Amino acid sequence: MRVALCQIPVSADPAVNLDRVRTALADAAEQRADLAVFPEGTQARFGSDLRAIAEPPDGAFGREIGETAGKLAIAVVAGIFEPAPDGRVHNTTIAFDATGRLVAAYRKIHVFDSFGQRESDVVAAGGQPVVADLAGLRIGFLTCYDVRFPEHARALVAQGAELIVLPSAWGAGLFKEEHWVTLVRARAIENTVWVAAADQVPDLDEPPTRAPTGVGRSMVVDPMGVTRLDLGPYPCVAVAEIDSRLTARVRAEVPCLEHRRLDVF
Repeated sequence: MRVALCQIPVSADPAVNLDRVRTALADAAEQRADLAVFPEGTQARFGSDLRAIAEPPDGAFGREIGETAGKLAIAVVAGIFEPAPDGRVHNTTIAFDATGRLVAAYRKIHVFDSFGQRESDVVAAGGQPVVADLAGLRIGFLTCYDVRFPEHARALVAQGAELIVLPSAWGAGLFKEEHWVTLVRARAIENTVWVAAADQVPDLDEPPTRAPTGVGRSMVVDPMGVTRLDLGPYPCVAVAEIDSRLTARVRAEVPCLEHRRLDVF
């Protein structure tokens, strides 16, 4: 299976972002990708009025993505903001198959109340890990801050995930880019699983006073921890091959999943 990382800037305007998604999807389809992964909050950048733009997974923004996916025959993972019952929003990752059918909606479980930020002021936490069949693979979903919680990734692999997708808006900060690269590789290594992590990059059309909501460095990492793609700091669409045969080989050589001491832990 061929996965495209669609490393795009994200504007405050969903219409602008939808155009960027269409352009990136056409690029991914031209590169013969089966699945395209977009950043967290593809719908609108953090710092926007998220309550005002929030909509359900099958709302206008999602429907447009699904229709484009169906026209191009490519599966898509992207981030939206969805109304939550308490007046906040859910930070939701939605997935469409290559016919444009909505197959999954994952609401971010771990909200980013770290590094002086309080995502929980606006975003309500989800409570259900999600694994779904997409583009011929069993795929598990993480969003950004979730990558710091190894038990979350392990739960997805325990449910059969062969690939973990990780849409993110990983902002700059003290050692944060170093953490990003280390954590993405660690989740792949410890679970002998593929990880496809798509981050935002700064939007040059936004006022310079706005802090960027992503550092780039979107990555595909294989089950042995080898970085197959690293997109650096600029907008880019690039494709990597996800090889399930390699997963089987690595797990035969490094059977750490079989060696778990569930009787102890």
